[in-house]
Amino acid sequence: MHGSHIIMQLRTEESTVTVPVPNYKELRIGTLQSIIRQSGLPRYLFEIDS
Repeated sequence: MHGSHIIMQLRTEESTVTVPVPNYKELRIGTLQSIIRQSGLPRYLFEIDS
């Protein structure tokens, strides 16, 4: 059985940032903004290249 979140990680030489993201087809904008803010990472890292 799988959890309800996807665990994403960004590893650098200094640290690892772990971001749990709800595994839903669509996220509310406030949820996404909160995830980005809490991660401390720049917004562009969460954007999809089209």
